Amino acid sequence: MFCIIYIPAPLYFPPYRPHAVLSSLPKSHNNTTGASEQAMMSVGFCVVTTAKRGYPLEDATHIAFRTVRRFLENHGNGIEAVVFAVTETEESVYRKLLPLYFPRSEEEERACLPLLPADIGNSEGEPIVPERQIRIAEKPGILEDDSQDDHTELDLAQVGNHAFARMEGDVDKQRKQVLQGHMSEAAMQKQHQRNYSRWLNRARAEDLSDIAALKALYQTGVDKCGRTVVVVVGRNIPVTLIDLEKALLYFIHVLDHIAVKDYVMVYFHTLTGEHNHLHTHFLKSLYDIVDIKFKRNLKAFYFVHPTFRSKVSAWFFTTFSVSGLKEKLHYVDNLHELFSCIKPEQIDIPPFVLEYDARVSSS
Repeated sequence: MFCIIYIPAPLYFPPYRPHAVLSSLPKSHNNTTGASEQAMMSVGFCVVTTAKRGYPLEDATHIAFRTVRRFLENHGNGIEAVVFAVTETEESVYRKLLPLYFPRSEEEERACLPLLPADIGNSEGEPIVPERQIRIAEKPGILEDDSQDDHTELDLAQVGNHAFARMEGDVDKQRKQVLQGHMSEAAMQKQHQRNYSRWLNRARAEDLSDIAALKALYQTGVDKCGRTVVVVVGRNIPVTLIDLEKALLYFIHVLDHIAVKDYVMVYFHTLTGEHNHLHTHFLKSLYDIVDIKFKRNLKAFYFVHPTFRSKVSAWFFTTFSVSGLKEKLHYVDNLHELFSCIKPEQIDIPPFVLEYDARVSSS
């Protein structure tokens, strides 16, 4: 019979302290490393057969917990749950030691500090056994003891030619680089897709009617090339009064089905004030979160009624913050220019924009 113990992201996750080290597993338990490399959100462990191999259960549990703890401290951003599958005899030990490495409050942490073992292992929490450490001489084949007989000859012809010497780099170092952010393109795309799927699921589940009521983002007709037109009204975005995370969710909710094919966006900057301007950090986050189809299928971004300041901000943003957007950005000084790309009957323009454009054009 098996019992399951979950370790989700704890309510209280105290910072790492050298005197209360919380870390690591033996190599056989490095499932967490594989989970990060494969962009997984959860990982499960079974208990090493400590009784069968004669290894103390409590010591093994300490190693298991502090390995996972140390790993989560360094690479735990993408992992949502860790599961330990244990037998009934092991469950009591796991439950007893769990608060030492995953305290749920500051009070529980202080109570558990004296119970942590003195032996905290290496930087990954693994036990240090000197007898098992591999020692490689800096210059194999060169005798350090000059008292050896002069006639001793070493056949060094094969040094550098055998399989060990021909190894291509340090495999462990390569794996560490992957965990530190040097992931392959395929792994990065997979992780990005998982992240976007979570945002999309939230967008479909949450009540976003208050954001929709602003009429700041909506779909209208098509341009002269038959591409869907999406309108953004800057003046209708009260940045300081709305929940920007819900605004991001609404953006995803509206555009997810539109972005599967070519589309264009029209942004009306008309009569906007400081309280309507989205921060570049938010725009960068939005750009990073959305699926690749948003960027690939966006064919044009029309910036209507720009000011000099907004042009400067847009240039910096498209030059230094995001890539692939600058060549799609088109500044439109009046609606007559916009109508050369989109017929008037194909776009729903707010009345105040029409009034402003008529006033400016007649002056």
